[in-house]
Amino acid sequence: MKTEWDYTTLADAYLKRPDYADAAIDAMLSIAGAQKGDCFCDIGAGVAHLTLMLASRGLDVVAVEPNDAMRNNGIKRTQNLTNVRWHEGTGEVTGQAAGVFDMVTFGSSFNVCDRQRALKETARILKPRGWFACMWNHRLLEDPIQAKIEAIIKAHVQSYGYGTRREDQTNVIETSGLFRPVIHLDSRVMHEQSIDECVEAWRSHATLERQAGPAFHEVVAAIKNYLQSLGTPSIQIPYSTNIWIAQLR
Repeated sequence: MKTEWDYTTLADAYLKRPDYADAAIDAMLSIAGAQKGDCFCDIGAGVAHLTLMLASRGLDVVAVEPNDAMRNNGIKRTQNLTNVRWHEGTGEVTGQAAGVFDMVTFGSSFNVCDRQRALKETARILKPRGWFACMWNHRLLEDPIQAKIEAIIKAHVQSYGYGTRREDQTNVIETSGLFRPVIHLDSRVMHEQSIDECVEAWRSHATLERQAGPAFHEVVAAIKNYLQSLGTPSIQIPYSTNIWIAQLR
């Protein structure tokens, strides 16, 4: 399925991206009162990072992903799971029946949707009093290594910004009038990555690719050179998993 943002060339690199913090996911499910066997729709499921975390907790997951390459990687990673099914669709047009799901999640995908249309579609496919959640992993930019990487990026792309993925989503959700007051969760988590895995993760950074344009490969090469100069096979990367969760009115 063609969408405005094409992730085809990034699909394999996305396999190296870190998972969300277990504590944040568990807190989200606790607030929503989720139980094993509940039906979840994971929209923009990509290569199944969040899908796998939900499925491992005994939830039945319908994974919706528009990009063929991303979806194929996700299917491979979940092929032995009987509680995961994959469908082609978007946040605005999921192709799912109305009133089916206990919870609808957007793992690092809400920012690439028309958010108000996606919220209306979420409300349509949720059961009464079902739950919505969107989430992202935010690197902690005050970490010395991450601060240096930010400096490298901005040396090449002076106006670089993270767009809506680092914004507080509360107002967007509550403005829709479809949901009860928003709850924000965050949990810090440390991910260890080899230098090669870290570079691959940057190669999957769609926001950087769009803003850097022709300079994208040059930026990634500069990040790679810096990381290799550290003289260590791996680094510790501090993240904060941020989740916004709200119940359908």
